[in-house]
Amino acid sequence: MTLEPGSVDIIQLAWSRHLGFDDADLAAAAGVRLTRADESRRSVDFVRLFGASALVGPQWALDAAAGIPDEELAQHVTLLTITRPRGGHGLGAAAVFFADALPLLQPAEEPTVSHGNPEAVELEGRCPPDDVNEVRLSGLPHRFTIMRDDDGQSVPVACGAYAEWEGILADVGVLVDPEWRRRGLGSLAASIAAHEALASGLTLQWRTDVSNKGSLALARSLGFAAGGIQTSVLLG
Repeated sequence: MTLEPGSVDIIQLAWSRHLGFDDADLAAAAGVRLTRADESRRSVDFVRLFGASALVGPQWALDAAAGIPDEELAQHVTLLTITRPRGGHGLGAAAVFFADALPLLQPAEEPTVSHGNPEAVELEGRCPPDDVNEVRLSGLPHRFTIMRDDDGQSVPVACGAYAEWEGILADVGVLVDPEWRRRGLGSLAASIAAHEALASGLTLQWRTDVSNKGSLALARSLGFAAGGIQTSVLLG
């Protein structure tokens, strides 16, 4: 699906605020890299969205990146190389997708959905640590966990969730129990969370590691449109 004409401006407004710039800065930055020095920041973040780019971090990181093209700066290894002397590590590069409308999935039977925290925590305990760390359900307060009967017990099998950014974006994540994957539950959980967010007037955002083929494919199959990349490192 494609975004409505005004949605890109709304997305760039949200990211401008999220990164600490003035509201219109990112929308006006086509062909120019925005930079903002923040000496208290414990990360270095490079974002490229719809042709505009921005880099935020301590001044020494901005200086080190000054002569590096955006295409190279978007690679995680480049940020690691710049920041390693200051303890740079972790995070990675995430593809960023957006949607302002999505088709509504109609399951064969009405799912049982929990909004509680214990069910989401239990689901995390059933999933590999790498998946848990990428989705970070604990940072997505609006949770919609699909429950299924398993030998007479109601167990969490998939969760779609989102966090609200700047009152504009819904940052969506999905986690599925490995034993229940490839049954359409990830798509269903994502669709439930996404439509709850859309009903609240938010534009949808999906971020996933560039190497996570399953999550990339799910975003595209749901109808999200590619918007850019976010590359980050933590400072040590």
